[in-house]
Amino acid sequence: MRHSADNPQHWNRRSILKSSAVIALQRLGMPMASSLGLMANAAAQSANDYKALVCVFLFGGNDYANTVVTYDNDSYAKYYAIRAAGSGANTPGVVLSKEALAATELKPTQALAGGRKYALHPTMTGLAQLFNSGKAAVQLNVGPLVVPLTRAQYFGNDRQKYPLPPKLFSHNDQQSVWQSSSPEGSTIGWGGRFGDMAFTNNSNSLFTCISLSGNNVLLSGESALQYQCSTSGAIAVRPSNNNFFYQPQLRAAFTQMLQKSSTHLLENEYNTVMKRGISAQSIVSQGLSSVALKTTFPTGNKLADQLKTVAQLIGARNTLGTKRQVFMVSLGGFDLHDYLDTRHAPLLQKVDEAMTAFYKATVELGVANQVTSFTASDFGRTLTSNGDGSDHGWGSHHFVVGGAVKGAAFYGTPPPVSVGDTSAPEDQWHVGQGRLLPTTSVDQYAATLAKWFGVSPTELPLVLPNLKNFGTPAYPVDLGYF
Repeated sequence: MRHSADNPQHWNRRSILKSSAVIALQRLGMPMASSLGLMANAAAQSANDYKALVCVFLFGGNDYANTVVTYDNDSYAKYYAIRAAGSGANTPGVVLSKEALAATELKPTQALAGGRKYALHPTMTGLAQLFNSGKAAVQLNVGPLVVPLTRAQYFGNDRQKYPLPPKLFSHNDQQSVWQSSSPEGSTIGWGGRFGDMAFTNNSNSLFTCISLSGNNVLLSGESALQYQCSTSGAIAVRPSNNNFFYQPQLRAAFTQMLQKSSTHLLENEYNTVMKRGISAQSIVSQGLSSVALKTTFPTGNKLADQLKTVAQLIGARNTLGTKRQVFMVSLGGFDLHDYLDTRHAPLLQKVDEAMTAFYKATVELGVANQVTSFTASDFGRTLTSNGDGSDHGWGSHHFVVGGAVKGAAFYGTPPPVSVGDTSAPEDQWHVGQGRLLPTTSVDQYAATLAKWFGVSPTELPLVLPNLKNFGTPAYPVDLGYF
């Protein structure tokens, strides 16, 4: 009972039966889970240090072109011409001025070929500084792929040889594909599989995968459960906290009832789940109470609130009994078919301030080299403007941040600035309207994070099923972030 146990409104016969059935099925599946755990002996299980991955998911599909903005004179002129063509009055924000980008120009230690340059959105001064100081990197044009694809193969008919990711351009499905390599309905994500590999490395395995973003598939594993927290701390198991219509005696009787074993399968499983929840609440509350951060996080920023709690949980890692953890936080609102001019900048500012403060908190905690945060989103968006917004796309640009990151660097291939509506060679990485055909797959992105986390090369195909289709010089398994 991963979610409803914390909400008494969900306690009914159906939910208890359903949850107990899930638990029973999980136990039936333990041979597979055990084998995954045993295979981790060469990787995270044997580690004595601490490492954490933090996924920052931007729900709605972030507009790549106004986040990591092409900045050299030639490509900027093309960007401006394409975006301005559909924006009517050249709405600020749909077309960003070159002058506004000067303060956030990205200065890599090794210049890009062909004189290509990039700058971040003008509100993202913190991430620009982290990039230029070597603590952040940008992965260019990454997105879901089953196999490497060219534009001709995308438009071709041989789907057996060149399959496409399922249900492209669909929000719910692409969120799931990013997190699990499967469309909506998937039950196991690659973050959860990372947790499976590290499962026995943690003395309290319940805190291996922690979500501050509600229920999500990314953190669901074969063995690793998804523990959910709120920005206020541990989510209370209410019957053990409340006074049952102001009757403390009922609460005491309920607590005592949970300690008893029963010959009834459903009663036993219910008690097991409830005891686990009560115990977890106590441990998390105790751990968080011992962590007092001096780092200032911005107020009125839900993403910052989540990341502050993640930082506190990392600070409480010894109390929680963890050496390997995967977290997920999120911010919504990026489905900007309209109002890109007014709504995108405040969203990116929240991302910038939250991720910058979080990095500073890891420095304060002394774990900056042991914590890596990274962004993800449903998809990128079209380079063409629909008037005052952009439409669903595919590939996008993302950030990797942390002390262990080889920052001040771009990874992947800078895409040409084009709408991709012709067969010209420079349009090969576009599939119309400036939608990027990814030149780096999510599996490569995740595999690079996994190797740093401690997953061995032999285990990578277990956690990333499409990775077997990559591994060539053009599509390396390790992208070199660390």
